Amino acid sequence: MNLAIAKDQIIHGLQAVQNVVSTRTTLPILSNVLLRAEENMLELTATDLDVTVSCSVEAAVKKVGSTTVPVKKVYSLISALTNPEIEFEVDDKNACSIRAGSSFYKINGLAAEEFPPIQKFKENKKITLPQEKLKSMLKKTSFAISTDESRYVLNGIFISLKDHKMTMVATDGRRLALVDEEVELGDTTGEFIVPTKAVNELSRLLSDKGEVEIKFTENQVAFALKNEKGASILIISKLVEGNYPNYRQVIPAETKERIPLVREEFLAALKRAEIMTSDKANSVKLHFTKNNLAITANSPEVGEARESIAVNYKGKEFAIAFNPAYMIDPLNALSCDEVYLELIDELSPGVLKTNAPFLYVVMPMRLS
Repeated sequence: MNLAIAKDQIIHGLQAVQNVVSTRTTLPILSNVLLRAEENMLELTATDLDVTVSCSVEAAVKKVGSTTVPVKKVYSLISALTNPEIEFEVDDKNACSIRAGSSFYKINGLAAEEFPPIQKFKENKKITLPQEKLKSMLKKTSFAISTDESRYVLNGIFISLKDHKMTMVATDGRRLALVDEEVELGDTTGEFIVPTKAVNELSRLLSDKGEVEIKFTENQVAFALKNEKGASILIISKLVEGNYPNYRQVIPAETKERIPLVREEFLAALKRAEIMTSDKANSVKLHFTKNNLAITANSPEVGEARESIAVNYKGKEFAIAFNPAYMIDPLNALSCDEVYLELIDELSPGVLKTNAPFLYVVMPMRLS
């Protein structure tokens, strides 16, 4: 294998793939990136056996071939080089020579044959949608993914494709975020759970332009996209096995009060009140009176907070408490000017809605 490549191209490829590489792996090959030189391009691939990321960048290939090299070492080295052009040459013992101007380095690699094979996908189940739409949907739901590994079926985002719609749901048992968007599905229908690591990689790699193609089988999903720099990226992930709980049953069917709130004003007040909470006393009380919302937090070891916001509220006096982080997360993920808080009583879940197809259910805390 022999090729010349622009420094920014290979840096770009390494940045796209290196996040999936685990620092604590017992298999040395999993610390490596697979480099495959083909006609006018270099394909870089990294995997942790659950999630695989490939990125193809332009290169002047003099001799095709493949090898694997330690991804962190190569990235650190190339980042530190100042020459804009880099030459790679690999011998038959997988020793990789790197030249940049007057600098010369040799990194010992492992044979490409040792690298885990990449799954081939059947074409039958696939959809295409704008990257911006998928990125926005992930942002509005991913914060609610459970981190409790004993409930592994919640360690990801549930995606349902049916009735010309893509629905995404994430929940940790105490809150639930749901968003659905119209998508051109053709004959494709299905549902699957994308694990957290793949969600994080996807959120990082999606751009605001271009399209993403999603293919899926019973146990795997693949996302193919081009990023802003023109590089082709493929993310392949195993799916979370198991049945996602019936999330529809936790969404309140009716509501007593629907209060419009200015999102940024409400968010800023909650962030300030949160400062006065502690691990033991981590609730913020929302007290509604005529045309007013009082936000209070009180913890013996820290102190207290009181905020007041003018709101359009005509109902009876009413108070409910929430974990402030559970209110701040969705407000941070949204970009609209106005949100609606729907409430029944102080013991029933609160629902946050917008004029777009987004819904967030959050369990209240006991009023002290």
